[in-house]
Amino acid sequence: MNPIPIDLIGEDHIGTSLETPMRANAFEINDEKKIELIENHFKEIMHILGLDLNDDSLSGTPFRVAKMYVKEVFSGLNPVNKPETKLFENKYEYNEMLIEKDITLYSYCEHHFVPIIGKVHVAYISNGQVIGLSKINRLVQYYAKRPQVQERLTNQIAEGLKEALESDDVAVIIDATHLCVSSRGIKDTKTSTITAHYSGKLQDEKTKTEFISLTK
Repeated sequence: MNPIPIDLIGEDHIGTSLETPMRANAFEINDEKKIELIENHFKEIMHILGLDLNDDSLSGTPFRVAKMYVKEVFSGLNPVNKPETKLFENKYEYNEMLIEKDITLYSYCEHHFVPIIGKVHVAYISNGQVIGLSKINRLVQYYAKRPQVQERLTNQIAEGLKEALESDDVAVIIDATHLCVSSRGIKDTKTSTITAHYSGKLQDEKTKTEFISLTK
């Protein structure tokens, strides 16, 4: 399948699939080698831009960027970094909706590699088991630490939670600002983008409405 020409895509917001597009041999080289290669390539980018890499302030930038890419902001690309989750018996017999709101979101737009910043709200209804609250945050951060499209990120978080909880009774809302909109291009600093996923019992209109109202 031939890729769509870049000049035809323009500023369109497009996505391809639920799965993050990855090469089959994406992990043939280790993190240290990836950092080395990215450092060298970023040196070249800075050189092309006309920056003086002999300057004390700039000399370490290529390494810092490379390390940040591999070990931090894009670490969610590597499945070995997926957080382990453990379920516990719901001894409190709490059978209502549990909501964790305002989870801090930092991700990167895959179209321009600039930040997506916002909040994630998550809800689930126990099917007899519960998950530690911090594990929800860690799952959100794992899927966020990739070049992303917000629609895909929303669904990946939801599917990750379903897998971890062994239940379909899950909802996710993301409210985020895209710096590819606010810091470049149209430069609109007032807008945010909202996406949502509802499944299982969370598709019930009354429950959905309650979730939305409690996250405001």
